[in-house]
Amino acid sequence: MSAAAEAVLDVESLSLAFGGLQAVDAFSMVLRRGELAGLIGPNGAGKSTVFNLVTGVYRPDVGEVRALGRRVTGWRPEAIARLGLVRSFQNIRLFRDLSVRDNLLAAMHAQLPYGLLAGLLRTPAALRAEAGLGERAEELMGLMGLEARADEEAGSLPYGDQKKLEIARALAAGAQVLLLDEPAAGMNPRESQWLMQALRRLRDERGVSILLIEHDMRVVMGLCERVLVMDHGQKIAEGTPHQVQRDARVIEAYLGSKKG
Repeated sequence: MSAAAEAVLDVESLSLAFGGLQAVDAFSMVLRRGELAGLIGPNGAGKSTVFNLVTGVYRPDVGEVRALGRRVTGWRPEAIARLGLVRSFQNIRLFRDLSVRDNLLAAMHAQLPYGLLAGLLRTPAALRAEAGLGERAEELMGLMGLEARADEEAGSLPYGDQKKLEIARALAAGAQVLLLDEPAAGMNPRESQWLMQALRRLRDERGVSILLIEHDMRVVMGLCERVLVMDHGQKIAEGTPHQVQRDARVIEAYLGSKKG
């Protein structure tokens, strides 16, 4: 990836305090189009808080977020998602009683090109649009290896498949920039390897830019081209996987801390 590639996410000097606790302190980063990057650090370092700030769940005390060419600081989460910056969560958020297919169709509802009346009247345009969404749901299930589970309730899926479905839902919502919070959590080594290949395909074949938080270092070091490291709310290192593995501050953050 060229260093001159367009920035799809530009975070400048984000800070947020909860009472007397400085959760994020002057955090800055740039994610470029087509990049696959990782955000790591000990538990409590502030990684998920950064995701919450970027996606509008929290509003920063200081700093600015630009996504896909727009200043989105202060935007509501749903507006940021509609722009094309979509995230997953540590705690899976699916419609547990709906099927895999219906979870994906629900994620696409905002993209329907017709109004309520056309839907109620079942106009030809509405029927064509719904058929197109059905085809897209099938495509996404195939992409994430879920086609055999299309009619199963999301809540009955194995944990690893629920994580896959959450990524598929983010894609169904129109993600151009995908923020993944521990996508490999709960996966066995074979599933993690499959996930790495799937994320590479998303980047290479669909142009999706990806930033992930992940504690499985095999995934981070085997997948990410650039890694950012946080500790105590601050970015302490940034570089290639090889560079950050050898950084003394990173070693101290992990080995000199009892946070995990």
